[in-house]
Parts: sequence; C-alpha cells; structure tokens
Amino acid sequence: MAVLALGLALLCAAAGPAVAQNCGCQPDYCCSKFGYCGHGDLYCGEGCRSGPCNSGGGGGSGGGTSGSGADVGSVVTDAFFNGIKSQAGGGCEGSSFYSRGAFLNAAGAFSGFAHGGSADDGKREIAAFFAHLTHLHGLIPADFCYISEINKGNSYCDASNTQWPCAAGKKYYGRGPLQISWNYNYGPAGRDIGFDGLGNPDAVAQDPVIAFKTALWFWMNNVHGVMPQGFGATTRAINGALECNGNNPAQMNARVGYYRQYCQQLGVDPGSNLTC
Repeated sequence: MAVLALGLALLCAAAGPAVAQNCGCQPDYCCSKFGYCGHGDLYCGEGCRSGPCNSGGGGGSGGGTSGSGADVGSVVTDAFFNGIKSQAGGGCEGSSFYSRGAFLNAAGAFSGFAHGGSADDGKREIAAFFAHLTHLHGLIPADFCYISEINKGNSYCDASNTQWPCAAGKKYYGRGPLQISWNYNYGPAGRDIGFDGLGNPDAVAQDPVIAFKTALWFWMNNVHGVMPQGFGATTRAINGALECNGNNPAQMNARVGYYRQYCQQLGVDPGSNLTC
C-alpha cells in the first residue's frame, strides 16, 4: 500500500495541506472559493467549492436549483454494490466489513454527493467514486478487499504540520475504502465527521460507517468539484502525480475501464475527457 500512501502524499503536497484544512466543512456548510466554511451567497455562491452550493457555484456539491442529481439509494442497489464487493472473495478482510448499508448511512451525511447537476451527472459521480474505490489508487483491483494498508510500518506523520499534530504512538497509514493517510487528513476528517482522527485513527478501520465517511469526506473536498471536467480530472485529483501526463497510462486506463463498466451498469453515458 506504499504506492497509495505516496499518491495521497503527493496529492496533498501538490494541493497543499490547506486544501484539507480549509475545505473540511460540516456537510451542511459551503466551502467558499477562498476556503472558508459558512452559509449564504458569500460562501455558497460564485466559486463555491463544496457543500450545498447555489446554482452557478464553481463546482459545488449541489443542493441548489442547478439540479437534484441522483437518488443515491436507488442508484447504488444491492446488486450494484454487492456485484463489486463479491469480486473480492471471501478471504478478504473487507468482505465482512464493508456493506451497502454502511455506505448509504455515510452518504446521508454528505447531501452534495451525486447532487448539484442532472440525474445522469449524479450517476456519473457515483460510477466515478466506485471506480476509484475498486481500483484503490492504482494498486490492484481491490473490490473492498482491504480495510487498512498492508504495510503499517510508516507512521505517515508530517511533524511540520502544527495545526494537526500527530498523537504519540499513533500511525496515520491508509485506512478505509479510499485509504485516507497522513495526520493532516485524519485531523480535519475526524473533526468534520465526529471522531478523534488524530487520537484514534483506528476508528476508520473499526467502524464501516466512519470508513465510508472518511472516503466521502476526501471525495467531497478534493474530487467532487472537478466532476464536470470529466472522469480524467478525478484521476488527476486523486493520483495524478503518479498516473497522469503519461506517468502510468496502464493504471490510468484501468480506472477508466472500471468507470466505463459502472456507467454501463447504471445506464448512463460516461461523457468525455476520461483520461488525464
């Protein structure tokens, strides 16, 4: 899982820890174009980055008049979810951990997920989310197999980050379906979701709802806003330093394959700009 953690490290290095720190709003708050949380046009209007952005917000997460999006519970059926999960095999630790119910519980806390555009836009976002979960940041087809990073030797503590200081003896290696890593992600994720991310990072590997919430937290703060640009933009947001611009076309194209597959299952055109 070192490649995954490196991918997240490079992402955070490229975007800067301030992305996670300044855009980790509560689900019902907008993240403004300047990276502050709040309500009203100053936050939810032009340039809104996530949350219940108004129509015309810059890549916001929906909830306004721009479109009702997709009904997540109706789109992510038992057949769709378990069809992905079943590929993992019974020997995977995640086979008895991840569930559709846990995902829907977590998704209920992020009203902007799969919303803000048309129903087809919402389905494409759902397909993209699960495509990246399936591919697990370019390592292997994961299919909800892993709960925690295999190699737990690295603490993934950025000691220079004083806003989210590492707790003594704690490690911030990848956990959950998107393998959230580093103290500067665990801290704000825990604050917004409602668990002690710095003091108890293992909660992500112990509670499937928290696990999915961390994945959706990362998605809404770093990926959701680029969905209108096409699937390729989501790969760039997640693992672009390792896969885009010709760095690893095989891994990039594998993600595209999953995305196309899930779009087909959901009965929606995948759109354009699929590669990065």
